[in-house]
Amino acid sequence: MPIVGKASDIQPGTIRRFDLNGEPVAVANVDGTFHAFGDTCTHRGCSLSEGDLEGKVVTCDCHGGQYDITTGEVLSGPPPEGVKVYACSVENDNLVVS
Repeated sequence: MPIVGKASDIQPGTIRRFDLNGEPVAVANVDGTFHAFGDTCTHRGCSLSEGDLEGKVVTCDCHGGQYDITTGEVLSGPPPEGVKVYACSVENDNLVVS
């Protein structure tokens, strides 16, 4: 299981970008629960880790598309499709994403 970083580096309500086998992955801390999802917006390729997180919804900073970070589903356009979600766990402060 790949360790991408430290859970303690991601404060509640924030997102950080990590590299998982060459793929950009965003990890969000929602009230102490960590969610990992594809960091690239499917609309124009902007980084979702630079967007705004409200609960389990990330809003892309470029054009306002919204995704549910637990399912990857598009909640509001313009993105044409969702993003991949990954299993994410914490083991001794290590973020494990697969």
